[in-house]
Amino acid sequence: MTDISLSQYLNQEPLLIVISGPSGVGKDAVIKGMKERQQEFHFVVTATTRPPRSGEVDGVDYIFVSSERFAEMIDQGELLEYALVYNDYKGVPKEQVRKALASCKDVVMRVDVQGAARINELIPEALLIFLTTQDEDELIKRLESRQTESTDDLVLRIATARQEFKRIPEYDYLVVNRDGELDEAVDTILAIIKAEHHRVQQRKATL
Repeated sequence: MTDISLSQYLNQEPLLIVISGPSGVGKDAVIKGMKERQQEFHFVVTATTRPPRSGEVDGVDYIFVSSERFAEMIDQGELLEYALVYNDYKGVPKEQVRKALASCKDVVMRVDVQGAARINELIPEALLIFLTTQDEDELIKRLESRQTESTDDLVLRIATARQEFKRIPEYDYLVVNRDGELDEAVDTILAIIKAEHHRVQQRKATL
């Protein structure tokens, strides 16, 4: 009888999990819900040049930096990816991701759709999850209720979202975050992550 070694299948590789989707679908709310479950994840803190919204904390919600500092981060190669999003820059600190993966923790990052495309180019083994509302009407209601954008900005975000929905086929999973059902969306994402760790052929994200 031939011995079969299971170790090569049972050793779990850390996942690089990208949660993306149009503005207003609830990416921040989902991340907050995941944190409240006290899972052993490293949540990447994105750098941005936009000013903090009410209640946001520097270093927790985002790393808020000046345009000058962001330019330095680009010049010094400190960012895994970056993009101009609605007149403000956002970027993912490279070293933060590298250290988290080295510690064997699953890494969770929230990025916009163009950022997810860039990460997919750089790290094909990343796990891409597209978060969405139930339909466009629900998305518009959420954007309007935030009252954080001007009328022109709101029109731009809606037009951008329509284009971003066309990129769903580029993702591994689609999760609907319905109004009043945030916990269900979080449960679904956690179930996806759990299932991915039971794949015979593990994803191996390297940076």
